[in-house]
Amino acid sequence: MKVFKKRGEITRFQILAEIARGDPHLRQKDIADKLGITIQAVSENIKSLSDEGLVETGRGHSRYKITKRGIEKVKKEALNLRKYADQVLDTMNTYKSVWPALARDDLQAGEMVWLKMEDGTLYAGKEKSPAHAEVLHDARKGEDVALSSLGGTIELEPGSVVIVKLPPINQGGSKKTDLDKVRKIYGEYEMDFDRVGIMGTVSRSVVDKVGIRPDFEFATPQATVAASRRGLNVLVFAVGKMTRSISRKLDEEAIKYVIEDVSIS
Repeated sequence: MKVFKKRGEITRFQILAEIARGDPHLRQKDIADKLGITIQAVSENIKSLSDEGLVETGRGHSRYKITKRGIEKVKKEALNLRKYADQVLDTMNTYKSVWPALARDDLQAGEMVWLKMEDGTLYAGKEKSPAHAEVLHDARKGEDVALSSLGGTIELEPGSVVIVKLPPINQGGSKKTDLDKVRKIYGEYEMDFDRVGIMGTVSRSVVDKVGIRPDFEFATPQATVAASRRGLNVLVFAVGKMTRSISRKLDEEAIKYVIEDVSIS
């Protein structure tokens, strides 16, 4: 995400923001001192901002005044900056100093334990593995345990996804779906499915008819990606063009998938 596309735009934004405060006694030196730039740089930028109609100079009691157009520009760039900052914070939050896991054994604070991901859940125990961590607090078997000082590599093979493409309602919906093929995919496919997701009302009707209980039906593309990243195989029912939205998401995340069309010709 490009917040400021050209060199010097951050300085222009800061100068506009200072002028927007509405201080009638604001001087170029004040702006220069606050931003840590030269007075000449402030002067040149103000002239440029004035030429673009973002700032008015020398009118009334104020030395500088931001225009309506300038206000809109500051708002827009401030919102973009906030979005960018939120993205950075989200990224930084992934670098946790404390991680949760489920205890495979009774564990004691300060003990070195070994980590393993199974069925999408991180477990900590005394059986050796390529990843390890330190226990922060005592925990009994089956309890959640806080870990720190993670090291090594958690062995995790990303899961795969099978998308079952269903006909939309204007093409018959569930009445034009090969339910026997759906049952065969669910029960006899080359992989076991750890999670099932659905997209659309026709999907709900189909899984109800064949007796499959879905695990998620909202934000299905995102949930599918999250599950696959944790090593789970996912079966997704999608209606018509919804297939494109989830396949596009999987392509972006480089997750393997196949599409099975179960429409009756």
